[in-house]
This record gives sequence, C-alpha cells and structure tokens, in this order.
Amino acid sequence: MKISISLGGSLLTRQGNADAYRAYATVLRRLKEDGHQLVVVCGGGRLARDFISIGRKLDANHYLQDRLGILATHVNALLLIAALGEDADTRLHRRGGEIRKHLSDRILVGGGHLPGSSTDYRAVLFAEAMGADLIVNATDYGGVFDRDPSKHPDAKQFNSLSFGQLEEIIRKRFKQSPGDYGLFDLKAVRRARRCQIPLIIIDGTDPEEIVRAVEGSHSGTEIRG
Repeated sequence: MKISISLGGSLLTRQGNADAYRAYATVLRRLKEDGHQLVVVCGGGRLARDFISIGRKLDANHYLQDRLGILATHVNALLLIAALGEDADTRLHRRGGEIRKHLSDRILVGGGHLPGSSTDYRAVLFAEAMGADLIVNATDYGGVFDRDPSKHPDAKQFNSLSFGQLEEIIRKRFKQSPGDYGLFDLKAVRRARRCQIPLIIIDGTDPEEIVRAVEGSHSGTEIRG
C-alpha cells in the first residue's frame, strides 16, 4: 500500500527526549519492511505551540505565527529522519512534486510548508501526489467522539463517518488557529473528500496503533465517502 501519515508533533515531543522518535521510527521501519511505501508528515507539537505563544505575546501576526510553527515541524521531521537512519530519504519534503519524484522504498519525511495550512493538509496533498491508498492521522486525541472524552467519560466514539459528518463535527466543536487545528484541519478534510482517499484517525500514543490502522485492526475512526 501507499500510505500518507500525519504524525502529531505532540506524540514526538511528549517525552522530551529521543525515545519517542525511536519508537515511531521502529514502527515505520516495520511497515516499510512489509512492502508499504510511506510518506510521514510531522507536526510541530509543544515546540510549535510554545513558539507561537511567544510570538503572540510579541504581537506577531498570523502569518508569522504560522512560520514559527512550520519551523518547529521541520525540527521534528529532521529528528525523525535521524531516528530512521538509512531507511529514510534524507531530504525534508515540503511539496507534492517532490513526493512524486522521490517516492521509493525509502520513507519520505516532511513538515509544514506554507502559512495558512496545517501538516494535516500537507499529508493530504502528499497522499494525492503519491496516489495513496490510505491516510493515517495519528494524534494524542484518538478517534472521533460525539463529545470531548476528557470531559465526558461517557462520550461515544464513532467507528466510521463520512467526510461530511467529520466536517460538521469539527466545525461545531473545534476552533482552528495557527498551531492548533483540533481534531483535523478542515481544509484537509475537504481535500481528502475530493480525492476520495480513506482517512483513519487513531490514538497514536501507542505507536503500534499505526500498524493496526494499516492492517485494519485499529481502534480509531475510519472516514470515507
């Protein structure tokens, strides 16, 4: 399969050391060895949010805030490339044309590129460029719920949704801003819907869940149609 993975920066930075990068590299390497072609887009995580917060206090506009967040995604992407070693293409990818040109048996790793959009959107663009069979969004939030599960223990998780239903949920429950696009970037949802590439949103705090998403045994939410 050809798979585009949006890997939340909070997953990579939550331990504050190299261990998380190694853990996700191990899982990605296994998928590669199983014959899958992978593109991974890294989010900025806590680093991006910290930089953006400082920028706001300095009266930075949204464009500059986005630029700060983009640079944080590049740091995470380069660290993941280091963790992958010879299994990764050493270039940091930002454009769809690069993906088409360099797609191979090595794992391609990218980050943010243009202000005004998220790494979720970048993952969808890369999926479109590579003719992906699947988009996996690995976050620390998990699947899609009818309410915030951190506040409502009885929140119901959806096993499957249409892209239209996902867009409605995001519009009602999440405010999107530089460095914080909530569950998934609305612009990315609309693009994935046009491309008709299935999207799976998973709890990526367990790196193995990425493998389960590819194999079909995940505990997340699948979006199609």
